[in-house]
Amino acid sequence: MKNIWMFNHYATKSDGPKPRSYDLGRQLIKKGDKVTIFASSFSHYKLKEEYIFGKEKSKKENCGGINFIWLKTFPYKKNNWRRVLNMISFSSRAFTAGIREKEKPDVVIGTSVHPFAALSAYFVSRIKKSRFFFEITDLWPQMLVDNAGISRYSPFVLLLGIIEKFLFKKAEKIIIIPPNIKDYIMKRGVLEQKIVLIPNGVDLSFYSNVKEYDGGRPDQIVFMYSGIFARYAGLETILKTAHILQLRKNKKAKFVLLGDGAEKPKLIRLAEELNLKNLDFYDMVSRSETLKIYNQADIFICIIKDIISSAGVSSKKLNDYMAFGRPIIFAVNSPKNPVEEANAGATVLPENPEALADAVEKMVELSPEKRADMARNAREYARKFLGIGLSAEKLRKMI
Repeated sequence: MKNIWMFNHYATKSDGPKPRSYDLGRQLIKKGDKVTIFASSFSHYKLKEEYIFGKEKSKKENCGGINFIWLKTFPYKKNNWRRVLNMISFSSRAFTAGIREKEKPDVVIGTSVHPFAALSAYFVSRIKKSRFFFEITDLWPQMLVDNAGISRYSPFVLLLGIIEKFLFKKAEKIIIIPPNIKDYIMKRGVLEQKIVLIPNGVDLSFYSNVKEYDGGRPDQIVFMYSGIFARYAGLETILKTAHILQLRKNKKAKFVLLGDGAEKPKLIRLAEELNLKNLDFYDMVSRSETLKIYNQADIFICIIKDIISSAGVSSKKLNDYMAFGRPIIFAVNSPKNPVEEANAGATVLPENPEALADAVEKMVELSPEKRADMARNAREYARKFLGIGLSAEKLRKMI
């Protein structure tokens, strides 16, 4: 039995939008391991406090056999200085909570989005005399340079770069989720054998009762995006696509954007400016509730801004889309294209509303039987290659 600690600022329980750490943990405890997750009680996805409402600074909760330690962090509404304070408050409290725990973990995994959390995990591992793994979900600071337009010479970016290089050096293993960031890491002097790809997986049992897709109605096809409303997603492309189709007088295609995030108010204003009649916004709901909303979808849209590809892409939502069993339009510039591999939909370049509009019209004009075939292909691909059990087994062999 191994005692595994995961420091993941944005981790959620099974019903939340980012259950990777939870799902991996559930697989590990089935094998007899013990798992503790240190996470923020303030939701980055809903931008509000979810678990700690009194004067407490932390709260313990056992969820599905996994020990969560929720840490109260500084609130924010936008990606500004308040979010930086949120990061720092999590990292400092995670370090304090970690060293106060009496037990000794065998392995400490520090997960970035931002590297401050992983840095705290490293120092806890040193004090506890545990092995340390650095898990990378997104490359910071590269994402900030590519996506937010921050200068690579800004003091904040330079600081993050120093921390990133330090963690590359100190980690026993570097776990990567996007496959195309391996070269980025190796260019910074890391040996290839130190890097381990453990991609996002999906809990297939969550979708076991989903009915097989019949190909949709002849009068309306619903195209759905589900996820965080962040700048990197490039969701304005979907709005511009909806506007193009409205101008083309296409009445069959309807769009649904499900989720929350800092960019949502701006997108709602844009939809009003474009006077869109063929697009609806839905608020984020629990993971179990998404299944009911997903039943409205005929085709999912997986979209990420073009410039993000250089910093690595690994869409958890794409896995969910495929496991649910629907055709997908893949608007991502990525060397790996599961939609194409599975023959489960269409591929277009990102940030190209005209191309996306053309792809939407082609999908609308397909026969229900063809769309149903694509949906079955997606679900079969998920069953063979995307199960969380495969990722967990790879992690367990490493620890």
